[in-house]
Amino acid sequence: MKGETRIIDTLNHLLADELTAINQYMVHSEMCANWGYTRLHEAAEKRAIDEMKHAEKLIGRLLFLEGIPIVSSLNKIHIGAAVDAQHRNDHEAESGAVKAYNDGVKLCVELGDNGTRELLEDILEDEEEHIDWIEAQLDQISQLGLQVYLGEQLH
Repeated sequence: MKGETRIIDTLNHLLADELTAINQYMVHSEMCANWGYTRLHEAAEKRAIDEMKHAEKLIGRLLFLEGIPIVSSLNKIHIGAAVDAQHRNDHEAESGAVKAYNDGVKLCVELGDNGTRELLEDILEDEEEHIDWIEAQLDQISQLGLQVYLGEQLH
């Protein structure tokens, strides 16, 4: 089924966002593992895997719409040198994703592409859950202090 050019372009833009997030979250995950923060390592790794699944769905949709998935484009990756910076950078990435998915949904509604709209809405829910988790971590850091928070991340 031949897809509309603007939808294909949007899907490739979202794919670049997902591929960038995978890289950022995997580096953050491994940094946390290296520091001994097991809980943060596992959480960031799970988020990276979620983003991989999103990328896979976007690629599938692009192929269905007879588009060419562009997997060689990445956006700027923002690696945090400390856990709190990682959370802030990841929050920024997820906030950008939520905006981009909402814009994509709006475009799909405008062009009457309900299949793509449903896919984007499904991924959007995951991105909102990611933001919620990151915001909870930032709140804990604010309330407990960074040192106490990090002490809770060791196991």
